[in-house]
Amino acid sequence: MKIDAHGAPSQIDFGDKNLYAQGDPTAAWAELRRDRPVHWNTRLDGTGFWAVTRYRDAVHVLKDFRAFTSEPGMRLDHNPAATEAAAGKLLIVTDGARHTEIRKVINTAFTPRMVARLKENMRAIARAEIDAAVGGVCDFTEVAAVLPVSVICDMLGIPRSDWKDMLGYTRVAFGDSATDSMQRLEAHARILEYYQDIVDFRREHPGDDVITAMVNGTVDGVPLSDEEIFLNCDGLISGGNETTRQATVGGLLALMANPDQWQIASRCPEDIAVLVEEVLRYTSPALHVLRTPREDVEVGGQKIKANEPVTVWLPSANRDEAVFQDPDRFDVTRSPNAHLAFGIGSHYCLGASLARSELQVFFTEMLSTVSAAETVGPVRRLASNLIWGFESVPVLLHEAKQSAVR
Repeated sequence: MKIDAHGAPSQIDFGDKNLYAQGDPTAAWAELRRDRPVHWNTRLDGTGFWAVTRYRDAVHVLKDFRAFTSEPGMRLDHNPAATEAAAGKLLIVTDGARHTEIRKVINTAFTPRMVARLKENMRAIARAEIDAAVGGVCDFTEVAAVLPVSVICDMLGIPRSDWKDMLGYTRVAFGDSATDSMQRLEAHARILEYYQDIVDFRREHPGDDVITAMVNGTVDGVPLSDEEIFLNCDGLISGGNETTRQATVGGLLALMANPDQWQIASRCPEDIAVLVEEVLRYTSPALHVLRTPREDVEVGGQKIKANEPVTVWLPSANRDEAVFQDPDRFDVTRSPNAHLAFGIGSHYCLGASLARSELQVFFTEMLSTVSAAETVGPVRRLASNLIWGFESVPVLLHEAKQSAVR
């Protein structure tokens, strides 16, 4: 199914993962924002869900955790049995006071010493990856994958000697849409085995890391179980890996498509934070979040019955004309930029600050090292209704003359 400016949103299943591999739904989202901002989406199998496409309605749904729960599932096509087992344990499918307490436990790990270590390592990793890629042909999705996985491993307390293995496992378990289910299960099993080893180690040898914080943390006076620790490690790896990776890849492609913006960004390295916010808004790697109304509600004038699935489409909200001037334009000077790439409300992305730091470091290093880039093969998008991103982006990165004296 290919979607162009003349696509009919009423005939589109926005939950079809192939839609995002084969076309660009931005024109269809714009039509929905204008005509049916809260739209009943009928799926290919006859089931359906509400699609929320406007910014203000997205904020309403995401901030009202009392009316809209995440515990029955926070994404389309989830495994109901697995979600039920994880509810109340995994942060993203836990609401209310318990959500707040689990979040507090994880946040205790972010001491000044840990944050300083993470930032120092970020720069070294980004520089090494860009230096290795510049001047030759590379798949930029692979270049962009190294930094987020390395930072998450560092954050969890995984020894540097094991980062390469974890990168490989996470690419299979949480990444490539072409990987078959058995390979995913095997990779995930290896990751779970590793969690057990490091949890056991951190009980005897605490460090400045998230696993140590969870090992020592309590909720309502009760220590977190190994299962709760493993689930939240999974959540951190899967959430922190693909989102940052795809923002990096999409940001490069946006700069390539807008060379004037590349030049502005290169001339103003002090404004890198502004560039990163626009990359996040424009690429919006997280496609949707799912919420379930506990009772009958109204969103954007549309009545919705209890338990009817409600999806918020973040890329559409981030291109809402009522909030963002000329929203389809990539503008590295855009400010203010109150995008929803990390969500909003109680489930606001736990790793948002870290992801921003990673992107700022990566683009600072890239813009000082790379003068331009060009694609040297077909760009392939992910077949996913959860992550709006890329499976393969073969590029040639041209070295900037001044990079030698960086």
